[in-house]
Amino acid sequence: QVQLVESGGGLVQAGGSLRLSCAASGRTFSSYGMGWFRQAPGKEREFVAATWITVNTYYADSVKGRFTISRDNAKNTVYLQMNSLKPEDTAVYYCAKHKGGSAHYTAVNSYDYWGQGTQVTVSS
Repeated sequence: QVQLVESGGGLVQAGGSLRLSCAASGRTFSSYGMGWFRQAPGKEREFVAATWITVNTYYADSVKGRFTISRDNAKNTVYLQMNSLKPEDTAVYYCAKHKGGSAHYTAVNSYDYWGQGTQVTVSS
């Protein structure tokens, strides 16, 4: 069983920055991939970024160059640094644990544990 707890959301003006954190329970955090997703009202949950057990990271085109995903395996924590925020980034942000294997990192059903979500609101 893995528990994920996000923090760091809030209200920010367009152009501002936020850093989200996701703390994971369990002793094998370093052995699985982690992802960030977001869901805006009335829209489907969408992939934002993922970090693998290697140094590889992946980003949605909409956030590439503005967001950075990182992980600290000693702290069992994954981060999402969000810069140059736009009103369209407003959503509930979720971290998730990848289920492993060949499941594609952008697919919601490739992840088996999810946090409760943290609200990010970007005002114009």
